[in-house]
Amino acid sequence: MAHTVQDHQRPLPKSALLSLPPSDKTNRGAVLDALLSGAFAGAVAKTVIAPLDRTKIIFQVSSQRFSAKEAFRLIYCTYMKDGFLSLWRGNSATMVRVIPYAAIQFCSHDQYKRLLGGYFGFQGKALPPFPRFLAGSMAGTTAAMLTYPLDMVRARMAVTAKQMYSNIMHVFVRITQEEGIKTLYRGFCPTILGVIPYSGIAFYTYETLKKLHAERTRRSQPYSYERLAFGACAGLIGQSASYPLDVVRRRMQTAGVMGQQYGSVLGTMKAIMVQEGVLRGLYKGLSMNWIKGPIAVGVSFATFDLVHNLLNKINQPGYFPH
Repeated sequence: MAHTVQDHQRPLPKSALLSLPPSDKTNRGAVLDALLSGAFAGAVAKTVIAPLDRTKIIFQVSSQRFSAKEAFRLIYCTYMKDGFLSLWRGNSATMVRVIPYAAIQFCSHDQYKRLLGGYFGFQGKALPPFPRFLAGSMAGTTAAMLTYPLDMVRARMAVTAKQMYSNIMHVFVRITQEEGIKTLYRGFCPTILGVIPYSGIAFYTYETLKKLHAERTRRSQPYSYERLAFGACAGLIGQSASYPLDVVRRRMQTAGVMGQQYGSVLGTMKAIMVQEGVLRGLYKGLSMNWIKGPIAVGVSFATFDLVHNLLNKINQPGYFPH
């Protein structure tokens, strides 16, 4: 009995303290930090690549053949005709969507990692490959399900002139009045089918590269440029794997304003292959994605980690900025 009392009086080692389950208050703070970090990361990443993203969408929803020369010619013509800021047309809708999307995705990824870690017996440790992939897929699916109508609005604004839709609310009103509220969820199935491999592979690749880096270098945290490189690799692999479903999603989302009719995922995919072929249709704009995708994902992952680590430091007792 005395031995037990002594053990209780002895201060716990630091490693034991780190392994203790967080209180509800601490967990709420961690959730809030993840939400803020994710929102900031998404906003920065999407703003950086907005002109390339808009150009890619325009090619995805048209039958015009894609090439790097044509893509940059479109960017130049848009700039000459409508001015520099027109290259960011639809970015306000992107921000309205991407801020909650990225916040939910990164925050839910942290929570899914914690839940799966407890379920598989890896609490506080790096997850094995399959749970690592599963956490990323579930995070992307959760975010996509909760923010999908905003993605539809953003796609409509990206491919139309200012005269058609004046602002975000105008898009919502016109779609619901003229095409029905169900139209806000057109393309939802290919979105979810695409998000599962994309988000799963992207998070899996990034987490795996960080784990391998820590094992090789004995540094727990990579440098900023290493985070960018890991994120770029994650984006390149993830987006390449799910790209055809991204094209199908955009075609279904913009069918109402492009004079086309697409009834289902398979029907849309078949129509694109028959009319434009596999490589020139389902993979149209992929080379543009190989430029913007790694940049966006790299910036997003790196920004999230840096902001999240900073918030963790600020929340520690006795922290004073120098």
